[in-house]
Amino acid sequence: MTGKRIKKAYEGIDATKFYSLQDAVKEIKSRSKTKFDETVEIAMNLGIDPKHADQNVRGVVSLPAGTGKSVRVAVFAKGDKAEAAKKAGADIVGADDLAELVQAGKMDFDRVIATPDMMVTVGKLGKVLGPRGLMPNPKLGTVTADVAEAVKAAKGGQVEFRAEKAGIIQAGVGKVSFSEADLVNNVKAFVNAITKAKPAGAKGTYIQKVSLASTMGPGLKLDVATLAAE
Repeated sequence: MTGKRIKKAYEGIDATKFYSLQDAVKEIKSRSKTKFDETVEIAMNLGIDPKHADQNVRGVVSLPAGTGKSVRVAVFAKGDKAEAAKKAGADIVGADDLAELVQAGKMDFDRVIATPDMMVTVGKLGKVLGPRGLMPNPKLGTVTADVAEAVKAAKGGQVEFRAEKAGIIQAGVGKVSFSEADLVNNVKAFVNAITKAKPAGAKGTYIQKVSLASTMGPGLKLDVATLAAE
């Protein structure tokens, strides 16, 4: 049954064709036949070598229509900052007690935010949080005194991006249930953020390939030349 569904999803797809963003979104939405709300994912091949410090691409972008995903946020804070984080909707708030939970491997969260004064404690958790991409970082806005704003951003559709070893960036940019317009706007916002994050050390063509797909659907190549102009 699964094989038939996947085969059906791939019917009529031209693997050599470069789709406009609008057409790709239409195809992806029309071909989604799963019982769950699939995530629409973007993959971008960049002309960089992340091994070099001056060619690293990393940052955050707020998607206009959100991600459609429920994000659990943990905040390292004390006193008034802890209360502010709780009021803003943080799922887990703590200090040394939260650090103990992390050390014990109890990490039921997707994003970690910390106040600057808590980084002495959080820094000791680098070996646990780092490999999972959860280590707070000032450049990503996750080490901040304004924890309330950071929590709202994380809950409201903010996506972190980071180039992998081969210079590829992948991220979820919405759900199949989103309107075509919302998906198009989210993709544009994401591509724009990657474009702005172009490192000084990048040589040649920066954005080389872009593809869009749903969780269980075929990947469609996007026409890079028209992507930003659409």
